[in-house]
Amino acid sequence: MASNPLVHVIDDDEAMRDSLQFLLQSHKIDVRTHESAKAFLQKLSGLKVGCIITDVRMPEISGVELLHRLKELRTGMPVIVITGHGDLPLAVEAMKLGAVDFLEKPFDDEVLLAAVRSALAHWNQKSLEHTEKAELQERFASLSTREREVLQGLLAGSPNKTIAHDLDISPRTVEVYRANVMTKMKAASLSELVRMGLLVGMIGSHNS
Repeated sequence: MASNPLVHVIDDDEAMRDSLQFLLQSHKIDVRTHESAKAFLQKLSGLKVGCIITDVRMPEISGVELLHRLKELRTGMPVIVITGHGDLPLAVEAMKLGAVDFLEKPFDDEVLLAAVRSALAHWNQKSLEHTEKAELQERFASLSTREREVLQGLLAGSPNKTIAHDLDISPRTVEVYRANVMTKMKAASLSELVRMGLLVGMIGSHNS
């Protein structure tokens, strides 16, 4: 699979970086290592995304501080935190900041691999949803003002007669706009149209 997501290993311990890189690559998982969170953040904009494995205790920028930065940047990348003995409070703090998992050293290889696969599956799902949402927003943008008004009526659960009354047009005209909306949004049914509306936040935005 050419578009495999990339696992970023961030640790100031070179031996740990090399060990994790070897383990992941031996299981056909693409990986890149970084000697510090600072080095990772400096290259972030040009990096292929996927998931992050980071030590919690590092000089300059700790794993917890890295999570703060990633949250501000809204990268959405799942983060697995590695902790040593006595770092449980930091691990809990990391989870509160959005880390998807934490592993205490020494950890079993299979435990790490399971955590990485789970994180990558989570990322792939989010990527698919993001792509679908972007496509739906493009379709929504292609609607005329009147078509959007009819769509909002449909998403509010209003029958054609009510939409026609609210917009001061005939029910037959509403049917025409409704057909146009279904075609442009590529919705096979009203229930699918509602699901699309939920995904891109159309439902609930016009209730006031």
